Amino acid sequence: MKSMTTGLAGTARFALLAGAASIAFPAAALAQSPQAEADAAIEAGGPDDGDAFTGMEETANENDVIIVTATKRATTLQETPVSVSVTSGETLERAEIRDLGDLQTVAPSLRVSQLQSAANTTFIIRGFGNGANNFGIEPSVGVFIDGVFRSRSASSINDLANVSRIEVLRGPQNTLFGKNASAGVISVVTREPQFDFGGSVSLTYGNFDQIVAKADVTGPLSDSVAFSLDGTYNKRDGYVDVVNLDEDINERDRYVVRGQLLFDNGGPLRLRAIGDYSKIDELCCYAGNVRAGATTPLLFAVGGAVGVEDVFSDQAFLNVLPENNIENYGGSLQADLELGALTLTSISAYRELRSFNQQDVDFSSADIVNEFRDQSVDTITQELRIASDFDGPFNFLLGGFYFNEDITQLSGLDNGQASRTFFDLVAGAGTPGTLGFVETTLGLPVGGSFAPGATTRENFTLDNESYSIFGTVDIEVTDRLTLTGGFNYTDDKKDFALSQQSLDPLGQVNFVDAVIVGGIAQALQIPVSAVTPTVIQQFAAASPAGFQQIAGIATTPCSAAAPPPACNQLLPLQALQFLPPFLALPNAVEDGQTRDDDWSYTLRAAYEISNAFNVYATYATGFKASSVNLSRDSRPAGVDFTPGPFGSTILAPSSPILDAGLAVPNLSTGSRFAGPEKAEVYEIGVKAQIDRLGFNLALFDQTIEGFQSFAFTGTGFALANAGSQSVKGFEFDSTINPVDPLVLTFALTYLDSKYDSFPGSAVGDLTGLSVAGVPEYTISTSATYTHEFGASGNQLIGRVDYYHESATQILDGLPAFVDSSLANPGAPARAIARDYRREVNQVNASLTLALENGFELGAYVRNLTNERYLTTIFDGVAQQGTISGYPNAPRTYGVTARYRF
Repeated sequence: MKSMTTGLAGTARFALLAGAASIAFPAAALAQSPQAEADAAIEAGGPDDGDAFTGMEETANENDVIIVTATKRATTLQETPVSVSVTSGETLERAEIRDLGDLQTVAPSLRVSQLQSAANTTFIIRGFGNGANNFGIEPSVGVFIDGVFRSRSASSINDLANVSRIEVLRGPQNTLFGKNASAGVISVVTREPQFDFGGSVSLTYGNFDQIVAKADVTGPLSDSVAFSLDGTYNKRDGYVDVVNLDEDINERDRYVVRGQLLFDNGGPLRLRAIGDYSKIDELCCYAGNVRAGATTPLLFAVGGAVGVEDVFSDQAFLNVLPENNIENYGGSLQADLELGALTLTSISAYRELRSFNQQDVDFSSADIVNEFRDQSVDTITQELRIASDFDGPFNFLLGGFYFNEDITQLSGLDNGQASRTFFDLVAGAGTPGTLGFVETTLGLPVGGSFAPGATTRENFTLDNESYSIFGTVDIEVTDRLTLTGGFNYTDDKKDFALSQQSLDPLGQVNFVDAVIVGGIAQALQIPVSAVTPTVIQQFAAASPAGFQQIAGIATTPCSAAAPPPACNQLLPLQALQFLPPFLALPNAVEDGQTRDDDWSYTLRAAYEISNAFNVYATYATGFKASSVNLSRDSRPAGVDFTPGPFGSTILAPSSPILDAGLAVPNLSTGSRFAGPEKAEVYEIGVKAQIDRLGFNLALFDQTIEGFQSFAFTGTGFALANAGSQSVKGFEFDSTINPVDPLVLTFALTYLDSKYDSFPGSAVGDLTGLSVAGVPEYTISTSATYTHEFGASGNQLIGRVDYYHESATQILDGLPAFVDSSLANPGAPARAIARDYRREVNQVNASLTLALENGFELGAYVRNLTNERYLTTIFDGVAQQGTISGYPNAPRTYGVTARYRF
């Protein structure tokens, strides 16, 4: 059996790399000293001692270590009874982490997967996450930037600007966040305007001619109004060579600009307004050939080329460059009003997202099939909450969240100039002429099948309105014991409309029905055009034996035991009917609506054993509403339609869609939407800070009922609810500061993830199997050394970090390998996927000279050892047996000059 394990394999090398960083944790725990952290917080936008911040803002004082707002109250990391990692803005700069895609190297329970474009990025926490490659599927991991929910990853994947910290909350968070937090939350908190003038500028130059320019400025406009402006520009040549076009792809060409105003006159009312605009205009992303199928030689036969099983060569063969254009803009207003011991907070936001991508989806230089998607998302959110700060034992938070979103998608597939020639060779097993013969036999326009031009045109819309009411109550039973109860009620409504033109003539004919109609016409000696549904019914009633004989021939594949004319010679060509007619909805049977509501809740006990040790125990549930399959693979549910043998409509049994006269040729079943997800977690945790050692430990047992799973089928997506998916494990992170200049960190995540029940996946029954793509062990380490040059205030700061994912199967299965002739059709699809595994060992390093006058000069390298692995694999489009995959980026390095003023 062929095996493909990507990444640095071997215990010895792994141990060497792990040991290089010694004991470490992921830039997510405790600072070098409380005073240093307080000073950093003040410089980055925190208040002076004694000032109070509310809402999602940061506080700092001499006794604080790291301030987080994971519970929507400002607390220290040690005091926060939630499994949360925190990455500071300083760490992001030192580690050259530019976007959320790189964040996983310092937050080990988080995994980020990018597919064919930046718009198709998935965030995964503890093995749960979905949604990026289909705009109808909402994410299980909620992303919030300055308290504003970003409903699609395309709106949050651009470069991070002027970040104060990023909090990654693990496990269900519905009782604190209004929507889509069933697996966890990524909360990005940026620096707010200051009343002291200041700012910074930086310029980075790296390999592949990368240029990154950043600037920010802040200061007062009056005694009560401050402003800030910041922007970043990132441009880099591509590292993948499109050989036949002499172009580079996998480039960077993006920028972000943002402005803020802060009103704070020392009174009870505080306002913060933010407006931002970002744009990505890139040629991305490269997918290489992992496995060459039987049709690969036919690509060369029509004049094309492909890098056969050479995915890490960074050489592509394409006939169209992959365009990836994203515009994302919007504004928000946060108002905080102090009412004695109560604080009322309002966050209002409006955002627009525009995403266009176009791609050569056969990933060869032959002009066969291209795809485009033009998507728009308009979102309104409103959060309102009130929080108490009583001296007594009782405190509460009560909030409401409103969400309104409109999604439009115009998309389609286009056949290229070589499409008909290629598929004609496929149909004839390398011999041309089969398509013309079939077209003549069936009375189709000769030359119409796979002709150059549009082959599908799709128009999908989705309107979503929801609201949530959430709250928590904290009761201090004693000075050390606090009990917390929380709830969330969500009401979610979705209305969707899907229509598609399937323009390929071959897909419009069901081969079983064609043979039946032809047989009846011959028996009755009438033209084929005269065989109507009424004639078929009359013939079946008058001559049941004759009808059964014709039906038997129509449904019998040819073989040695059943040679022609006692068989249907057209059945093998069903493999070429990729794009059959589409049943639009709403229709008389399917209303195109989902209506969901649910109660979620949290119960927690937190106990302060001493000033150094805190423990907590949590039981929580979570909820995510139904998701819609905005894909050409959207199909009616089995309760609405049951196809006949080989997709026959004539032989199909009674069903609502058939009885309503809505059935179209080759209609099959699947899903229009997946029902809600319901999460449940049991968690216990310990948080400790002992002199120069700190650590956090969380043990958990988490389950999601009805996890919304989707798989790429080669032309679209199959969406289904897993009966139950669970994960048991632990998260440990620690820090040791053995001497003042040195900080060592270590974080380890262990995940035992499996499908408790998933009989209806796109690759067969996965019940009892481990979940692919979820590494059992993830390690993140770092070592930071700061050398002080006497009392000059000048510093030399060196940092090394290492990230490891244990070897894991990349994908559960490949749907194109499903064999319906077998008793276990999905077995081949699952078996082939077991050959492809991924192991990750990534080393990053930086060295920065920081002068007291504000000037810094640094050098960095990411992926120092040039580790290459596959992020994911998928079925080759319209190429049976072919597997394609997305490799990770190669080594990058550069120098950065920065000046702070």
